[in-house]
Amino acid sequence: MKGLFLDEIELDREETLGSHHFTRQAMLRFAQAYDPQPFHLDDEAARQSHFGALCASGWHTAAAWMKCYTAFNERHRIERASRGESLPDIGPSPGFQNLKWLKPVYVGDTITYACRTKDKRPLRTKPGWGLLQFSTLGRNQKEDPVFSFDGKVLVQMRRR
Repeated sequence: MKGLFLDEIELDREETLGSHHFTRQAMLRFAQAYDPQPFHLDDEAARQSHFGALCASGWHTAAAWMKCYTAFNERHRIERASRGESLPDIGPSPGFQNLKWLKPVYVGDTITYACRTKDKRPLRTKPGWGLLQFSTLGRNQKEDPVFSFDGKVLVQMRRR
């Protein structure tokens, strides 16, 4: 993360990726396009559901995480390039586990996303590359955890 080569990444380090504010209009637009369930589209249906009010699609919260993640990495790549440092290649991801939507995200919520590095190792099958494992947590403005998953991403190693 942070535009670093795998061998520069510290384990058990948490980075705040950024925040996303969930507006009613954006939640409805996302739900209409990708997750048209009644509790994402209709106030009365949402009130009658176990959510009690209109809430964002879980996939919307995941998409907002990806937006914050890519923007975070791009900011740090630009900083590194401005110092004349070489840039590592990052990605793709071989997948994730333990995706959880812990609490609903309601109209007006702002979710702040953070990642904590967990493990890293060189890949035997792809010289010059390694696998970074991390955990992600999204918290609302009350600091309540609302979203989490464990992810992996391929990261280039510094050539020696």
